Amino acid sequence: MYAIVESGGKQYKVEAGQLLHTEKLNVAPGETVELDKVVMVKTDDGKVLVGQPYLTNVKVTGTVVEHARARKVLVGQFIPRKGHKTIKGHRQWYTTIKIEKIEVK
Repeated sequence: MYAIVESGGKQYKVEAGQLLHTEKLNVAPGETVELDKVVMVKTDDGKVLVGQPYLTNVKVTGTVVEHARARKVLVGQFIPRKGHKTIKGHRQWYTTIKIEKIEVK
């Protein structure tokens, strides 16, 4: 069984026991979180449930493992013949969630 959930403006395919890296959530590590924006679910017996836009009878729960920062992304600007060069770095925060279960009511 797997589900497609929306979190932080992005859609992710999740299964039970999977680690999900999503945009940073304001939840302390160790707490449970419920992902309520479920777009689609495929059950074990092959049925596919699609929401318009979200499913209301499906619940995806998980536990927050950690908050961390991604690898550095370098952004540069170069202007030829002017001797100008700028390099800036950015590290995005993310939250790791361990998906516990997917329930279809």
